[in-house]
Amino acid sequence: MKILVTGGAGFIGSHVVDILLGQGHEVRVYDALVEQVHGGAGPRHVPEEAEFVLGDMSDRKALTRAVEGVDQIVHLAAEVGVGQSMYEISRYVDANTGGTARLLDVLVNTEHQVTKIVVASSMSIYGEGSYECVDHGAIAPRLRTEAQLIAREWEPACTVCGKPLSPVPTAETKPLFPTSVYAISKMDQELLVLSVGAAYGIDVTAVRYFNAYGPRQALSNPYTGVAAIFSGRLLNGQPPVVMEDGRQMRDFVHVADVARATVLALTAPGANGKAINIGIGDPISIAEVATLLAKALGREDIEPVITGEYRAGDIRHCWADPTLAREILGFEPEYRFREEGVRELVAWVREQTAVDKVSAANEELRKRGLTV
Repeated sequence: MKILVTGGAGFIGSHVVDILLGQGHEVRVYDALVEQVHGGAGPRHVPEEAEFVLGDMSDRKALTRAVEGVDQIVHLAAEVGVGQSMYEISRYVDANTGGTARLLDVLVNTEHQVTKIVVASSMSIYGEGSYECVDHGAIAPRLRTEAQLIAREWEPACTVCGKPLSPVPTAETKPLFPTSVYAISKMDQELLVLSVGAAYGIDVTAVRYFNAYGPRQALSNPYTGVAAIFSGRLLNGQPPVVMEDGRQMRDFVHVADVARATVLALTAPGANGKAINIGIGDPISIAEVATLLAKALGREDIEPVITGEYRAGDIRHCWADPTLAREILGFEPEYRFREEGVRELVAWVREQTAVDKVSAANEELRKRGLTV
């Protein structure tokens, strides 16, 4: 089988490529090597056995050549960063929505032999996660109100009675309320691929990644995952910066598990036409993530800075209901963040050098009124 992996030189993509090569597939990697992620370096994580093509998702001719002769596509190429997407709007929409549309346009207007596409979606498309009210049952709240956030009342309230809500695991059936440009563009990617695939008889699966972490994540990118951002700060002797009160809950899933689930989605017979959560279902607070990383790096003396501030588009709680991934993909995670996950991450982090750009990124958000 010959498989095209867009974004295959990146954090998740490179791990997907490793698995595919290990299974004996031919792999073509298509990647723009965006400097914010790759730091101006070449394709450091692409093995010699893979064919590497330097190309942007805006280049129709290059995309046309990239799909020639491939049987399956893992579409991971995307600009990533919730905060940055709120002021570099065209960049994110052009790359994510436009790039995916261009890839699909090539497929439906040229000869090809592609039978399956797996597209990377994101938990961000849910907006807030799922909640329950003691009186009114399941509730899917929108963003917290500005008045509530100014008052530092962090927890979402029932939209019917106003009582506090209890967060619960988020299943794929939850209504989608994306709250950032990045999230909207990821929803676009998912819906475009699912709809075009169905219309043209191409099997398609969308994998909704929760908070991925692990080796090869860009520690110097201030808009990457929070575990990498905190690790980069700690490496430089700086405290992790935690928004709100630090008690917001997320679902951290190791990149090795993410990659394995993605590859499973290529062949799982019941996955066609589905969107599937890729998470652990084991929530952890952002403040605890900072504390665990500091301890594992031997920097217990550096306590996180809990800012009491909030960013436009931020949500309070969201973690996965992983039932569908278990039933359809046969996916069971091998890493837990509090256990082997943080140890394995820190072992890799200790060998890295990180340029701390977080303060400048946060100042940019503040200057634009996106942090209060």
